Amino acid sequence: MSFRIGLSAVAIALGLVATPVAAQEKPSTLGLGIFTFTSGPAAAYGMPGKNAADLMLEEINAKGGIGGVPVSATYVDEAQGAQGVIAEYRRLAGEPKNQVMVAALSSANCLALAPIAEQLEVPTVGWNCDTHQLLLDGKSKYVFRPNGNTVPEFVAYAIYLLDRKPDVKTVAIINPDYAFGHDAATIFKAALKALKPDVEVVAELYPKLSSPNYQTEISRLATAHPDVVFSNLWGADLENFVRQATPRGLFTSSQVILALGETVLQRVPMPDGVIVGVLGDGWWMSPDAKENVETVKFAAAYKQRFGEYPVFPSIKMANTLIYVKAAYQAAMQKNGGKWPTRAEIADAMKSSNVATLTGTTQTRADNDGLVDQIVGVTMKSEGRSFPLISDMARYKGNSLMPQPGQDPIAWVSTLKPEFAKTLPKPGSYK
Repeated sequence: MSFRIGLSAVAIALGLVATPVAAQEKPSTLGLGIFTFTSGPAAAYGMPGKNAADLMLEEINAKGGIGGVPVSATYVDEAQGAQGVIAEYRRLAGEPKNQVMVAALSSANCLALAPIAEQLEVPTVGWNCDTHQLLLDGKSKYVFRPNGNTVPEFVAYAIYLLDRKPDVKTVAIINPDYAFGHDAATIFKAALKALKPDVEVVAELYPKLSSPNYQTEISRLATAHPDVVFSNLWGADLENFVRQATPRGLFTSSQVILALGETVLQRVPMPDGVIVGVLGDGWWMSPDAKENVETVKFAAAYKQRFGEYPVFPSIKMANTLIYVKAAYQAAMQKNGGKWPTRAEIADAMKSSNVATLTGTTQTRADNDGLVDQIVGVTMKSEGRSFPLISDMARYKGNSLMPQPGQDPIAWVSTLKPEFAKTLPKPGSYK
């Protein structure tokens, strides 16, 4: 694989005060703190990330580790809540072998951990947290996000929708009741209003996370008769919603957009024609992915080990670990082959450009990542027991992002209908 970014270490001999020379000696093992959901309803999304980490670390170690050092992971379950996550982060960061934190899945946990990462000067890579608020001030030195954020993710859906259904008049939204859900609604509405000002939002519903029953919300959506239903429900919440909405005809009465729908294609029956994407470029069956020998091998190994193909959280985690390894390699190349410090690892991540399983990730000056956005629709496929994504468009990472320092929502609001005409059309990515 093309690996290029990594971690940093303060190599301190246990019980001794490290000298500058000792601080650059290779450790016997390199530890990573990896934060995800391994229990509760969110584990439906979080465990694919952990599974991918297990597989990738085995692959990395089989090829000599990072800089010749074997890598191990300590997993932290985010289901314990923010206070427990913070305590675990501090504990792991205090152990010299754990030079880099891969944290976290939850946007709320990323926001809670970011100031601690800066305080402790620990390179921290948000493998999934999407909220555009994470790096908004542009001052981060130790927090990085290689997989993009909510602005390009949800602007991409608005553009794809209007290309596919230009006469849309009414939209309803059903998102989870926390930052990720509200941010997505704000961005999606702003993009629609900018690109097609006559679109009316006729309902906004925000059920609590881990809601087992959506019958009330489905009834309200049916009553509103929207042309389009947009949702960024995820994990078990998304599975429950799809199972309950399908028999009630929601997928036939409205054009449904499930922003995280790819994650459940192998788990629940999904009708054709649902707009889905991967919050980035992490689709294991995209043309780019199928041309990458390492991606094909990863998908096959994942299927053999876990009984299903990788979903985009799996790809995000795998690409994040590639990013981490690339940072180590870049830091060691720059310092003459010495084992890097945490500061050197963070420095190597800045302005990096890393080849991944599904494309590239470019780190901007504000430490946010530029990745392409893939969106398409579900379609039954011969030889598969689940639908695939068809009629795809792949939008370039920098085309849907404001410049560093710009207010992202204000930027979205300045978009013009002509803007969408300059971007790829559905079906153009084959």
